Amino acid sequence: MKLPLSKFVWFDGKYVLTEKANVPITTHAIHYGTSIFEGIRAYWNGKNLFVFRLDEHVKRFRRSGQFYNISLNFSDSEITEAIKGICKKNKMKKSCYIRPFYFIGDYGINLHVTEKAPTHVVIFTFPFGDLFDKNGISAGVVSWRKFSDQSTPPQAKMGGNYLNSIIATQEAKRNGFDEAILLDHNGNVSEAPGENIFIVRDGKIISPPISSSALEGITRDAIIKIAKDLDLEVEEREIARSELLISDEIFLTGTAAEITPIISMDGQRIGNGKPGNVTKKMMQEYTDIVMNKNDGYSHWVTAVY
Repeated sequence: MKLPLSKFVWFDGKYVLTEKANVPITTHAIHYGTSIFEGIRAYWNGKNLFVFRLDEHVKRFRRSGQFYNISLNFSDSEITEAIKGICKKNKMKKSCYIRPFYFIGDYGINLHVTEKAPTHVVIFTFPFGDLFDKNGISAGVVSWRKFSDQSTPPQAKMGGNYLNSIIATQEAKRNGFDEAILLDHNGNVSEAPGENIFIVRDGKIISPPISSSALEGITRDAIIKIAKDLDLEVEEREIARSELLISDEIFLTGTAAEITPIISMDGQRIGNGKPGNVTKKMMQEYTDIVMNKNDGYSHWVTAVY
């Protein structure tokens, strides 16, 4: 899928034309997946462009590299300004996706990565709408398991980590599902390839814990806080695979997916086969917040213009 990329990208502190942002074939990240990335959304509400939870994204951006001693050689404030700046430079006045990433450059075939390894930072953006059908999607549990802290840190948003997501997605698509659900090494529900998962049972919102190899998702965190503010009961605990099939509602959360209802799991209808009331409430609250229509959460959005 070719992206409608912006005219300019931010590359190591400078704005350059997208076609000029090239790297050599000896780039370490191409060979070994030594890249760190974030996915960030910005929303145009007709008056301004608002970046959702920018500070949290920038903090996680740096933290992911620290797991592997990969240096981000710009300050948090420089990255923050660059993210806003790439939107301004491209005169972006529609809702968009922003992808900052940094990676090890020309480092040969050396696997001993240290803080001194050469790194590059790039930020690009493109217009973006719905990733999934907001009326609901199908999902199925795949045979591949989510990797755990026993092998590599699940909390690091590393390029190489997402090969696990790719092979899970391929299996789900072959099985006729829109999205995959991965189990952890103990056979409990972990997450989707690029999203966290929530189930609803008897009005209670439940999500797998971090110990189930679930990413500490920024949208996941937002939904937990929103639900608690609405006096809804929220629980983080292990979820057995069989519990998916008896859930009243299931939904996914993520920067790209936003809030996406799952209306069919492993070929079985969930609830009445439509987005449930709790899910729809979360979707509406989330939309109002990212569009800066809820003053109680205005600290979660950053104006670009």
